[in-house]
Amino acid sequence: MEALVSGDFASFMEQEAEQRRPGFWPPFGRLVAMIVSADTPEAADATARALGQEAPRLEGVQVLGPAPAPLAILRGRHRQRLLLRARRNIPVQPIMREWLSRVKPERGARVDVDIDPISFL
Repeated sequence: MEALVSGDFASFMEQEAEQRRPGFWPPFGRLVAMIVSADTPEAADATARALGQEAPRLEGVQVLGPAPAPLAILRGRHRQRLLLRARRNIPVQPIMREWLSRVKPERGARVDVDIDPISFL
């Protein structure tokens, strides 16, 4: 933060890269954000738990969550979040397609997928 506050953008970017590279955070890795939303908290929780239990277990892939979404209730829908993090060289679309095929959302639940998200709200 000191580099950013002092206007030393190059140092800030270098420090950020050092922190992101080992954990394969972007731009050194890929992210997929999943938001489970439902009319009831029970349906959102059950669908998110099912996704968590069926999460891919692959080398270079990690699933975080489920956890309450930053905006846990939006437009009357209850929301949970999961995040898939993968090494840059791993194609995430086939992983997501296979993962989602194994889970049937609860009635009234929906799963939204955002590959390489820009926002986490």
